Amino acid sequence: LPFEQLVEALQPERNLHQNPLFQVMFNHLREDYRALGQLPGLTVEEYELGDRGAQFEMTLDTVERPGGQIDARFTYAAELFEADTIERLSEHYLRVLEQLAETPARCVGDIMLLSTAEWQQLKDWGLNKRRYADTEPVHRLIERQVVERPDAAALIFGDTTLSYAQLNSRANRLAHRLMALGVKPESRVGIAVERSIDMVVGLLATLKAGGAYVPLDPAYPRERLDHMVTDSAIELLLTQSHVRERIPYAEGCHVVELDTLDLMDWPDNNPAVNLHGEHLAYIIYTSGSTGKPKGAGNRHSALHNRLVWMQEAYPLNYDDTVLQKTPFSFDVSVWEFFWPLMVGARLAIANPGDHRDAARLIALIQQHAVTTLHFVPSMLRAFMADGDVAACSSLRQIICSGEALQWEMQEAVFRQLPSAKLYNLYGPTEAAIDVTHWTCRDEASGNIPIGQPIAATQTYILDTDLNPTPQGVAGELYLGGAGLARGYLNRPGLTAERFVANPFDGNGGRLYRTGDLARWRSDGQIEYLGRLDHQVKVRGFRIELGEIETQLLSQPGIREAVVVAKEGPGSARLVAYVSCHAGNEIDTVELCGALGKSLPGYMIPSATIVLESLPLNANGKVDRKLLPEPEFISVEQYEAPQGEIEEALAAIWMEVLSLKRVGRNDHFFELGGHSLLILQVQQKLQRNRSVALPLRMYFEHPVLHEIAAMIQVNSLASSARGELSEMSELLDLLEN
Repeated sequence: LPFEQLVEALQPERNLHQNPLFQVMFNHLREDYRALGQLPGLTVEEYELGDRGAQFEMTLDTVERPGGQIDARFTYAAELFEADTIERLSEHYLRVLEQLAETPARCVGDIMLLSTAEWQQLKDWGLNKRRYADTEPVHRLIERQVVERPDAAALIFGDTTLSYAQLNSRANRLAHRLMALGVKPESRVGIAVERSIDMVVGLLATLKAGGAYVPLDPAYPRERLDHMVTDSAIELLLTQSHVRERIPYAEGCHVVELDTLDLMDWPDNNPAVNLHGEHLAYIIYTSGSTGKPKGAGNRHSALHNRLVWMQEAYPLNYDDTVLQKTPFSFDVSVWEFFWPLMVGARLAIANPGDHRDAARLIALIQQHAVTTLHFVPSMLRAFMADGDVAACSSLRQIICSGEALQWEMQEAVFRQLPSAKLYNLYGPTEAAIDVTHWTCRDEASGNIPIGQPIAATQTYILDTDLNPTPQGVAGELYLGGAGLARGYLNRPGLTAERFVANPFDGNGGRLYRTGDLARWRSDGQIEYLGRLDHQVKVRGFRIELGEIETQLLSQPGIREAVVVAKEGPGSARLVAYVSCHAGNEIDTVELCGALGKSLPGYMIPSATIVLESLPLNANGKVDRKLLPEPEFISVEQYEAPQGEIEEALAAIWMEVLSLKRVGRNDHFFELGGHSLLILQVQQKLQRNRSVALPLRMYFEHPVLHEIAAMIQVNSLASSARGELSEMSELLDLLEN
């Protein structure tokens, strides 16, 4: 095919910094110069050309010699690849050839890229062999603290403080009452209360009675609560009198109002309930792809492993205070509730709603001398933006999880709270809260890793054929070990889909498919790359939206950012939603220019929508469903097109961009245009008006009246001249 027809048919993304059709080339040659040696008086010698500059991002040249030998040579752009990466790639290429030569019928998915040493290295990185003996339910560890320090402060809420003895007594009385109502190991107890002392007593009593608690957030929509109650089949509901009417429950289900209950006649000794590690401790519901939440059931042994590891990694002492502020329907709350109590520290409970108010959190930290607390990175950003955050001098541990932690947030913590350590944890609800950990440190900017596995945990990064991916290569993160949940309640099909057999364990172990994209760093740390379902294709390019979000957040003045793909004319469009720091404004043209310094053109959002703040869900994460639909309109005051050329061009823009009106001061890219749509404009102009402009002109003059002026100056007399001009442009692009 003629090259220009190939380009027209494929319509590749036009980028002045790379070749339009491909960036990696494989070139195979057969060389046989033996006939030259037979010429009289001629001596043939091979001449090595030496180092050559890279024409493409990467080129692999293979030369087949007369004797059957094959020589291979990699040429690569040094600014894109490290020498070690190319060396590993070459070794993997040889391994592919060797395995296919040995077994030509072998499936590509069965080829093992890694050497024995590489595979052993990945297994060493991904396995934490630390094990804890004598697994116990967490409430037994709390009961030990009651014996050792009965009068020490255990729980603080508002102006009320309970000692360890008082808390234990109240929880024991309630536990005996629950047991009398039939609660036993594996019983499911719903708890629907606002954050309060009643909440902590109810959770602890449920565990003491042997039951598994099912948190039901009273703020949830009734339809969601109804599904959770029905699906979990709770046998008993703990609630409060002012909340009860909001909670649906089955007929015959026992309902206990904690704020009106008189327990003085019930014994206050520790209940004697036989529990083992496989019994359920709690069931927490997470959002499901079907639109209905799914319940993940977690075991006592998994919870014990997670909490004992946490104390070993980030030890609390008797002087520490942990602030509990995460909604109890999210699994981070589990360690907030039980970790401080099992080691003799203090647990301070935030008032309902305080977790969204930075000023209130700062006041609570100062009031109770809080030393340890958790933030989702979105809320950490709001917290650090408060002018009084430096007054939180008691803080010594900030733990982040739930979202990717940005480098600039790390730097803000280091700068404003120099005495506090920052930890980045990662883990799904299906694996007992957290499974990897990283201690943040002052280093060059870039993605903050999620670290390495916690005790008794295995991590694998695998491709779609369950083969381990080499260092630096992205794959899906799989988890194994002590922390795995039983599975999803009443969802055997989904459980089988997400909890799969461990192909590397001959003893029948399981792995959980996280759906998260990750890769191994050269230092053995795991780098989180985003959700697999946040990986999008726009105009044929595979894009990780998190990469664009990271670049947006690195721009001065931007406080929050999220990027989504919205369907538009011809293909999906990237839309950025941002909020600004106080006193800052965003110039979208300047922003696109700044992003263009680090991102290719196809990753620049077609539209940027500035919001006062991004909508958050109950867990403090960005709620993408509540983001407003973009409107691709000009930011300039409308002025009608003038003259025949502007009117014709405006009509083409309206057709290509699916708009009802285009003015002479409108900017093509601000209206949602992109390079593929520019090609359509170029083609329609040439077809309808015999006008051919170099593609570069459309990038350099994106305003309608400007490009119309260029058309006036560069109008061509014949289509033949237009074809020559376009071929010249293609050659220029290739050369550059």
